[in-house]
Amino acid sequence: MPEAPGIRVGPRLVIPSHEVSFRATRAGGPGGQHVNTSSTRVELWWNAETSGALSELQRGLVRARLAGRLDGEGWLRLVESGSRSQLRNREAVTGRFADVLAAALVPIKVRKPTRVPKAQKIRRLESKKTRSTVKKLRGRVRGDE
Repeated sequence: MPEAPGIRVGPRLVIPSHEVSFRATRAGGPGGQHVNTSSTRVELWWNAETSGALSELQRGLVRARLAGRLDGEGWLRLVESGSRSQLRNREAVTGRFADVLAAALVPIKVRKPTRVPKAQKIRRLESKKTRSTVKKLRGRVRGDE
């Protein structure tokens, strides 16, 4: 199978394949002797700090948004062992890597501050007054003893 030139993360970003390394290890869990003797579990390693594909702005976004997933040196590690096929696990972990990175690079939406309309405030206060009177009418009747 020919090596792809890179992993497409978005319309403008491609991570070169030489920056990503894969390692196959033995998968644990159920599956009998076959799983224990073949290396089907795939680990993907990528260093965000040394990647030449990212701009400084993108690197800062990745650092901030994937802080819990990066180690001290900036390595991102993803593992896949859902299939009994090494090739399918490699494809799955590559797709997940692209999704994780694309989600981390989505620009932060700036919130425009808005005010609550005056009519809505009045409606809210009126409903509170109505509710208050309903609850007062539920109380004990005074004077008819």
